[in-house]
This record gives sequence, structure tokens and C-alpha cells, in this order.
Amino acid sequence: MQKVLITGGAGFIGGHLANALIKKEFEIVLLDNFARGINDDFLKELEKSNKVKIINKNLLSEEDLIDLGFDFDYIFHFAAIIGVKHVLEKPYSVLNDNVVLLNHAIKLGKSQKTLKRFFFTSSSEVMAGSLLHLNMPVPTPENFPVALTDLKNSRTSYMLSKIYGEALCIHSGLPYTIIRPHNIYGPRMGLAHVIPELSKKIYESGEGGTLEVASADHSRAMCYIDDAIEIIIRLMDSQDSVNEVFNLGNQDTEITMKALAEMIIKTIGKNLHIREGNETIGSPSRRCPDMSKTISVTGYRPKVGLADGMKKTIDWYIENIFKQGMASAL
Repeated sequence: MQKVLITGGAGFIGGHLANALIKKEFEIVLLDNFARGINDDFLKELEKSNKVKIINKNLLSEEDLIDLGFDFDYIFHFAAIIGVKHVLEKPYSVLNDNVVLLNHAIKLGKSQKTLKRFFFTSSSEVMAGSLLHLNMPVPTPENFPVALTDLKNSRTSYMLSKIYGEALCIHSGLPYTIIRPHNIYGPRMGLAHVIPELSKKIYESGEGGTLEVASADHSRAMCYIDDAIEIIIRLMDSQDSVNEVFNLGNQDTEITMKALAEMIIKTIGKNLHIREGNETIGSPSRRCPDMSKTISVTGYRPKVGLADGMKKTIDWYIENIFKQGMASAL
């Protein structure tokens, strides 16, 4: 049985990936320090499988990695400091810690005896400077040149950590695959993202009230988590994905923040007035991946439409978070 290590395994994408892999012939180790994720019912259900082991350790500490073993066939590196709030408030920690996390993960990868692939989770944010300075096409292909935004902008710290991370992987000597997630959403994605944030505000708003939507004319292409996981697994199975960079997303679902808010209002069944707020500093006006390369290699085009995926997501949040008054993995 092949063995998989998922760093940040208690989080959104890592947890859903583990849930998909237990249905296949893999032994899975989830590594997380639970600084953001929580050991919720989802993880407890995963841990019931004799294929899954959850380890509470901090990837920032090399000492915590000593006894993880040397027999992993695949390493998925999802551990990172993410979320706009964290990025804006602690840019130094974001830049420094994300680089340290990746360095330790790469070092761990180099110590493996049977490693077939090292997956690095980059970000669509790496193209933010290109949109600003280089007349970038949207949808955006992976090979469009990368440009930086103002280094004094706190948001640049996260973007720069991912650009540097891609370069580290490329020159690491490991067999790597770099994925750039574009607005992946779904159940258990936490609260510090636009869909759960808007959903919570709308759910708690009184009838006839006003909802303020920041960057109302900015657009994002949303990809439901089930489609994202299917793409990742197909990249995992393909030799054509070795030492390559791939967009992870759905280019057919681009929507403005105002239209997204209207969709969530309709799904929840509220009567609210939308007021357009200020633009979020540093937020790209558009973000949509060109999925041609990914589709060519995986043979898979995302299947879950935005309305369907949004309903599944909002229904889950209402039943598991909003009605319960619970915290969620952030």
C-alpha cells in the first residue's frame, strides 16, 4: 500500500483530499498543529479508518519531523499561513513562516526513499502583479510572466512567499507538481473566506436589511471542492504532471462579488438590499484560470455548477455552523 503525507491535513483541501484517498489503496498521514484547523467530526470520522493517522505536530519545528518516517510515496504540502486577515495583520510572519514550512517539507521530501511526487500548493495570488502591470489575459494561463506588486503592501507577503515557494520546488531536485488553487469553495472551508463570510452575514441579517459588499464589481471564478479534489488525484496519477505547474479551478464560473452576494441571498431565502462598499486594498479586479493545460493532462473538466455547489456549501454551513454557533476550521 502506498503512503501519503498531507501537511496541513486538518484543513479544507487537505481534509477533503484525505477523504477521497481513503477510498483508494493509500495509507494516509495527516500532519497539522491545529493552529487553524480543528479536530471536528469530519476528522474524527476520517480517523476511524485504519488507513488514516492524524499527527499533531508543528512543521515549523524540524525536531517535530524526525520520527515521521522515510517511506512516503507522495507528499502534499498544504500547510501555510493563509487568509486575508492574517496576511494584512502579520505580513512578516506570513512571508517568513511560509518559507520555513516549505523548506522543512522539502527537506522531509529529500529524506524519503520511495518518493514519487512532491505537491506544492501555490496560489492564484502569484499572478496579482501581472494583472496590475503586464496587461495579463483573463482567463490566465500558467506560463504568463509573474510580476510583483508593491513590497510595502502587506498582501504582497503571501504572494511573494508562494512565488519563492514555486522556485524552491523547481530547483529542489524533487519530482514536483505545483498547483495554483483559484477560489476553491465547499463545506468545511472555514469562516475567513468570502463565501462563508457573506453567508454568515446574510443568515444573521433581519428581513429587509442592508448588506454591504466590498469590491462589488470584482470577479472570481469559483471551483467546488469535489471538482478540485478530482483534478488533484488525476494529476497525482499522471506522469505528464511531473515537474509542471497547473491551475486548479473552474474557468466557467466567474462571478462578481455583487452577483455572488445576490446568489447567496436567494439561496438562503432572505430579502436584503445590497450596498456597494469600498474596494479591498490589493485585491485583484479579476481572477479566472485558463484551465486548458490542466484539462489536457487530466482529461477532466469541472462538473459542479455554481448554483449547485453554492447550495451544497450554504446548506452545510447552516446545519453545521450557523445553527450550532460552532467555530470552524479557518
